[in-house]
Amino acid sequence: MKFKLTLSALALGLASLSAQAQTEIQWWHSMGGALGEWVNDLAKDFNASQKDYKIVPTFKGSYDESMTAAIAAYRAGNAPHILQVFEVGTATMMASKGAIVPVGKVMQDAGLKFDQNAYVPAVAGYYTAPNGQMLSFPFNSSTPVFHYNKDAFKAAGLDPNTPPTTWPEVALAAAKLKASGHKCPFTTSWISWTQLESFSAWHNTEFATKGNGMRGMDARLSFNTPLHVRHIDNLANMAKQGLFVYKGRGNAADATFVSGECAMATGSSALYGSVVRNGKFGYGIGTLPYYPDVNGAPQNTVIGGASLWVMSGKKAPEYKGVAQFFAHLSKDNVAAASHQRTGYLPVTKSSFEVTEKSGFYKKNPGTDVSVTQMIRKTTDKSRGVRLGNFVQIRTIIDEELEGVWSGKKGTQEALDMAIKRGNEQLERFEKANK
Repeated sequence: MKFKLTLSALALGLASLSAQAQTEIQWWHSMGGALGEWVNDLAKDFNASQKDYKIVPTFKGSYDESMTAAIAAYRAGNAPHILQVFEVGTATMMASKGAIVPVGKVMQDAGLKFDQNAYVPAVAGYYTAPNGQMLSFPFNSSTPVFHYNKDAFKAAGLDPNTPPTTWPEVALAAAKLKASGHKCPFTTSWISWTQLESFSAWHNTEFATKGNGMRGMDARLSFNTPLHVRHIDNLANMAKQGLFVYKGRGNAADATFVSGECAMATGSSALYGSVVRNGKFGYGIGTLPYYPDVNGAPQNTVIGGASLWVMSGKKAPEYKGVAQFFAHLSKDNVAAASHQRTGYLPVTKSSFEVTEKSGFYKKNPGTDVSVTQMIRKTTDKSRGVRLGNFVQIRTIIDEELEGVWSGKKGTQEALDMAIKRGNEQLERFEKANK
């Protein structure tokens, strides 16, 4: 009996030792709802695939909130190993040299094969330093697309299989939807991202100088051209007629599309997962609308979403675990499943090919729109927007455009003021990081 007890105690002791031997990797993220479940499943699958490391995902609120929390934690010496940062925070993270370890270095130090060319170029390029080193892992990149409610289209006498592709067509469809009794024909989330940043790239024009900040910190905002004024004016006129309904900042409008309240919306391609899961209507995806009389349009859209940054000050075995996790996320089957589940862009070129060969795009029309919008040839004006203090700049744009939607400000005045205030932010960032 005593011998049996000793053996049991020994077994328990060994079990607890092996549990202790597991290296924990803290991952802070901003994915709620269906996307939060996806993140938890990714961690669970990786943890089950090996015994050395345990990824611990923690939801830290919105992108803004998680970034603020991580900066505070870094200063206090207890930052997470992995931090999910939205694309707007990229320039800030790039400037925080001591706070991060480039993902290329993490993979190299762990002795893992890491080919930057395997990743979708338009995405990987955005997170790559001027010296060619990839700085963060392109985890959940999205791009703006056009979402529409096929049932609402049918009820309004519109063809449910032919979404509007130009802005004049959007206005005509909105008028028919309104006439059929729809209170919110068209809305949009992330105003700056969809209606100014991607709008500019899609029309092959700059949102900011210096290739939208890609070529230097001395970039300045430039979205007050006649084309930008024309577009915001058109949206303001649609707002007056009840064809465009502003639903608030950030992604506030997403819920109004998923619920069926709004019939058309421009927003992230990653809204797909939520609509498929919670929408109670026929769902269609189209390309971002454009103005057909603009030379060079449509070009390509820019990325949104976020990437995973590795924080500095950790132990070598912990970085090895981070590298193993990133290698796991890059596997064809894992990356393809993530793309198909969420609507985010495929991380690698081969995961796109796997998805295409599986017939997923044929079975789910429109799910390839985000990819085709992003893999067109990019120009200096359409590689993406990478600016310092970008979070503050987007808030300024929201504030100024809210004056337009409410009829209290003219478009030119609002855009000029947004540029003046935004450029002050850029000057501040440039001085602080010289």
